[in-house]
Amino acid sequence: MRKNPTIVLVVVLLSSLSLPITLTGASVALPDIAADLQADLPAVQWVVNGYIAAFASFMLATGSLADMVGRRRVFGTGVSVFAAAGVLSALSWNVVVLDVLRVLAGIGGAAAAASSAAILASAFSGRARIRAFSFFGTALGVGLAFGPTVAGLLIEGFGWRAVFAGPAVVSIVVLCLVPSLPESREPGSRKVDWAGTATFTLALLLLIAGFVQGPAWDWSSPAVLGAFAGSLVLLVTFVVVERRQAQPMFDLGLLRNGRFIGISLAGAVIVSVPLPLIVYLPAYFTKVLDMSSGEAGVTLVLLTGLTLLLPPVAPLVTRIIPPQGVVVLAVALVGVGAAWLTVIEPGASVLSIAGPLLTIGAGFGIATGLIDGVAIGSVDPARAGTGAGMFNTVRLAIETIAIAVTGAVLATMTDGRLAEPGYTSGLHVVLWWMAGLSLALAAVLVRVLLSPFKAPVLSPAAADRDPAGPGRRPGWRAGTGRSTGNRSRRIP
Repeated sequence: MRKNPTIVLVVVLLSSLSLPITLTGASVALPDIAADLQADLPAVQWVVNGYIAAFASFMLATGSLADMVGRRRVFGTGVSVFAAAGVLSALSWNVVVLDVLRVLAGIGGAAAAASSAAILASAFSGRARIRAFSFFGTALGVGLAFGPTVAGLLIEGFGWRAVFAGPAVVSIVVLCLVPSLPESREPGSRKVDWAGTATFTLALLLLIAGFVQGPAWDWSSPAVLGAFAGSLVLLVTFVVVERRQAQPMFDLGLLRNGRFIGISLAGAVIVSVPLPLIVYLPAYFTKVLDMSSGEAGVTLVLLTGLTLLLPPVAPLVTRIIPPQGVVVLAVALVGVGAAWLTVIEPGASVLSIAGPLLTIGAGFGIATGLIDGVAIGSVDPARAGTGAGMFNTVRLAIETIAIAVTGAVLATMTDGRLAEPGYTSGLHVVLWWMAGLSLALAAVLVRVLLSPFKAPVLSPAAADRDPAGPGRRPGWRAGTGRSTGNRSRRIP
């Protein structure tokens, strides 16, 4: 039976709206969740950290699985898990149960995200594919930009449980339409690197656990020190495993490519400044600046709204500034914005913080989509698929760590209550660190990215050994089934 491309597009766009909303929406709901479930800060931090850590850890594995067993099958399974976790989250009576369900939602979201773009690529071709991916990117931008606003209104009208129930209902509608999607596989696709996935996931979760539980359990406690030590051991194990894999999750050889490393760090910094702020500013707005949940969500549009408006402008900017220069500019903008946001104090007006929020949002928005192409352009075409997967996984992992570290600093300085005294001082500490690291990286990137560059060329033998595979088209993105030539967006 011939599949209707319009239905395919609608299904993918509805799914793409739900994934970022459940992240940004949960951040607005954290104060209400803590009060209702009588939970401390470390416990409610897992509502966000558990979701995004699982999402980051399972993107590559579920993408490879989709290539092997079928994109529609993995998409449907992912949406099912995401929807079920959302419904049960809305019914949660205990914060530990909610945290576990959020981890499951992250796994389901990773499966849906990793396969949805490949489904679009198989359903459309030519100019229709370009238009489809432009809608896809816009849907992600809308979900990220207006997620806090939608969440704030839902909380005011129905309570915090609606933040999880809303995306779950949308996902159930998507699930009913999954049979209308085309099925596709990639012949000769790479196997799932289960050993690499397991060691990477556990290392990331233990590292986050150390930061999240440190303020509550004491930083010198055996449990916290054991979490950090275990994370280090697992990370070393991961490197050993990857070096011995015929088809590794990470191509460690790319670590010798200075440009690729620089762009990967730039991508991580560009999201690691705004995302922790999206998570923790709503609590500051409601507890310190006395805003309602709805007002806090609307105010955050100053930070997130430009992610919807600026990406279409980026190609025009590159006519004046090279793409690598735009990346450097984006890193500098988020750094300047973070330093400027230290003007925030108890009693601050929306007008006084509008400038720094817009500046951070401008850096985030101008690089969205563009930086993916710059990253892939820095590696040999035969390694494009591996490079794309590695770039996005590194970016998501560092973003997750940044959220956990920010929460740890704030929890330590507020005695776990995210309230004055201490909230403003803790926020300032985080902002100055963000600013310092961003501006230092921008200075390094001027030399690394803007100096003359000649793309590396692999020998035929090396190209044959590359995980992208000799039969795969250059620029084909592993784990997603779509060409890196399309403008891509990272899905939080």
